[in-house]
Amino acid sequence: MRRKVNLAPLLFAVLLTACSPRDFLTRRLATDLISASPELKSAQQFALRTGIVTSKDYPSPEYLVLQHHGWISATTIACTPGLAPPPCWNILLTPSGVETVRALIPEQGEKSSIALPVARRELVGVTGIARQDNWADVDFEWKWSPLNEIGEALYSRDVRYKSSVGFRKYDDGWRIIESAVHPAQTMDGALKNAEPIP
Repeated sequence: MRRKVNLAPLLFAVLLTACSPRDFLTRRLATDLISASPELKSAQQFALRTGIVTSKDYPSPEYLVLQHHGWISATTIACTPGLAPPPCWNILLTPSGVETVRALIPEQGEKSSIALPVARRELVGVTGIARQDNWADVDFEWKWSPLNEIGEALYSRDVRYKSSVGFRKYDDGWRIIESAVHPAQTMDGALKNAEPIP
């Protein structure tokens, strides 16, 4: 008596091993790739300028926030030759500003411009995927995650932003587009062109 052998499970197992998890652009894969992108993970730097600055740089909203928190003081002064437009401002760190800034940077000595890491982007979630052949546009939401007191003052955790980034399917699976070879946006472009969600 001959026994019938069901080859369907064996064929299914062979097909599964031929496909990698990156072959199918799911929201989970898109979330993993966006979360791992250097553009999303890099810290936002704020360039704090002290000394004499023009009215082009001061009173910017960021400097007004720092002054409101008591970390800087600013007085109007006459502009030196070559600085325009007037009025000019002399920006100084207050004692509490020195303590706050000192904790954020390694010892750099006296500098008129200090780069402070203040916030990092945090992915909230993927909101949609539109695929066409080997290309896809992935919509996602993100928010700022402040890294310190200055970041808390400058970036709200409550505001969410929406962005769209391009993906392309390669022989080893889906990847975020690194350069604009397709009308879709790169990750850097997606973050720069983000819109606040009302």
